[in-house]
Amino acid sequence: MLEKLIEIERLGMAALESVQEETALEGWRVTHLGRNSALMQFFNGFGALDKEERPKAGQRANEVKKALEAAYQARREQVQQAELKRSLEQERLDVTLPGRGVPLGRLHPDTHILRLLYRIFAEMGFQVYRSREVESDEYNFQLLNFPVGHPARDMQDTYFIENEGRGENPLVLRTHTSPGQIRAMRAATAAHPQDPPPLRIILPGMVYRYEQVDARHETQFDQIEGLAVGTGITFSDLKGTLNCLAQRLFGQNVRTSFRASFFPFTEPSAEFDIECFQCGGKGCTVCGSGWLEIGGCGMVHPAVLSNGGYDPTRYTGFAFGLGAQRIAMLRYGISDIRYFWENDLRFLEQF
Repeated sequence: MLEKLIEIERLGMAALESVQEETALEGWRVTHLGRNSALMQFFNGFGALDKEERPKAGQRANEVKKALEAAYQARREQVQQAELKRSLEQERLDVTLPGRGVPLGRLHPDTHILRLLYRIFAEMGFQVYRSREVESDEYNFQLLNFPVGHPARDMQDTYFIENEGRGENPLVLRTHTSPGQIRAMRAATAAHPQDPPPLRIILPGMVYRYEQVDARHETQFDQIEGLAVGTGITFSDLKGTLNCLAQRLFGQNVRTSFRASFFPFTEPSAEFDIECFQCGGKGCTVCGSGWLEIGGCGMVHPAVLSNGGYDPTRYTGFAFGLGAQRIAMLRYGISDIRYFWENDLRFLEQF
C-alpha cells in the first residue's frame, strides 16, 4: 500500500512539471486530485485494509494529498505569472502617446433656456419666487377660482397623491405654477396687511399633467409663471411684457399673437402664440397651424387678488404661464418635446 502511494505521488509530480497552461493545470487537478483519481480511490479502499495497516496508510495518504495540493498551488501561481507576462509582452504601451481625454458634461437644453429666461425677466425687474410641487387642492384649484366640481378642472387632468381623510382638499402634483401666485401674494400681505407692496415675480418649476404624449405635449414640463400686481396695471402692460420677451428671444421681427381664451383665474384671458420657425408659418408636427402656443395669460381675476390678500378695488395685476420647453423648441429648432426627457446623448451633446 505504501509503495502504491509513493507511485501515485511520483506520477503526479512528474505530470505537473510539464503543465504550462491553466486549462492543462485544471486537467491535472481532475486526474490526480479529483473524485475518480487514483488517490481518491485509495481513500475509498480503506475498508479493505487490516486494522493494523489503516493508521499508517491513512497518514501517508494524507501526506501525499497535501504534497500534491501544495505542488498544484505553487504550479498554478507560476502558470498565472507566466501567462500574465506573455499578455503584457503582447500589449506593449507607448508611453509617449497622449492620454485619452475625459469627456466633460454640459448643461441640459432645459437649463439653458431657463437661465436665459431668468436673465431676461430679471432685466425687466422680475424676481424669482419658488413654490412647492406637491400642492393641496385648495391652492392648486379653489383659491384660483376653480370651485370643487367646476367643469374648468377638466382642462387639466390631475395626478392625485392622496385623498383619504382630506375630504375635498386632497394633495396633488401641481398642474400649473399658478398656486405660487397665492403663496407669493399672501407672503407679501402678511408683512404689510394694510398697504401690501407691489409684486413683480416669476415662479419657475416643474408641473405635472396626465396628458396624451406627442410632439408638443408631455406629462411633465417646466413652466414659468409671471405675476405683476400693483396700481394702474393694464392688459397693455401684459402685452408689452410678453412681446418684449419674444423679441429678446427671437429677434425684433418676431410675429406674436394673442387669442381670446378662458382661464378661471384671469379675466380677460388670452393664449400667447409665436410664429413657428420650424415651418415658416405653414404648419408642421410641432405647431400644427403655423403658430405655436407658448402659454396662457390675462388680467388677474378679482377673486384671486382677494384670496391673495390684495384689495381688487385698489389693485390690478396680470399673470402668465409659459412653457419653457416650447420656447426652447423654437429657439433651438427642436422638433419633438419628448427629446428633453429621453436622455439620448446624441441629442444632449448638441448643446
